[in-house]
Amino acid sequence: MDSEQRPTPLEFRLGYLLKHAQAGLARASAEALAPYGVDGHELAVLVVLSGDDPLSQVEVAGRLGVDRTTMVSLLDSLEDRGLVERRRSPQDRRRNIVELTPAGRDCLREGEAARRSAERRFLAPLDEETAATLVRALRSLVTSP
Repeated sequence: MDSEQRPTPLEFRLGYLLKHAQAGLARASAEALAPYGVDGHELAVLVVLSGDDPLSQVEVAGRLGVDRTTMVSLLDSLEDRGLVERRRSPQDRRRNIVELTPAGRDCLREGEAARRSAERRFLAPLDEETAATLVRALRSLVTSP
């Protein structure tokens, strides 16, 4: 094995591997989503808003784990492009309800298909079982207390 093929000590560190895997997936996702005019954060907002129950800005921010200022910025951008709309809650005038527009639903459907395709290409070096195991393991790490 020559020195070009030999792993560096960093390539055995979990943090290094996760960071670089995430960066590679983020690049692939950004390229896949570019034709739809959204990024991964904006697509995540659309996903959260796609549920059956209307959500407030604060509820969306809580589900995504982002602060209110970031949420307002994301929603302003999506609203400017006609993908979401805000309206006052009839039950509480201090509360803004956010909903997908028909254009937002189309963008979500197309963007999600592109994102799934990018993920499949990213995971292509792994066989199907290994890829599924990786996703399950990461989900366990993210959701455990």
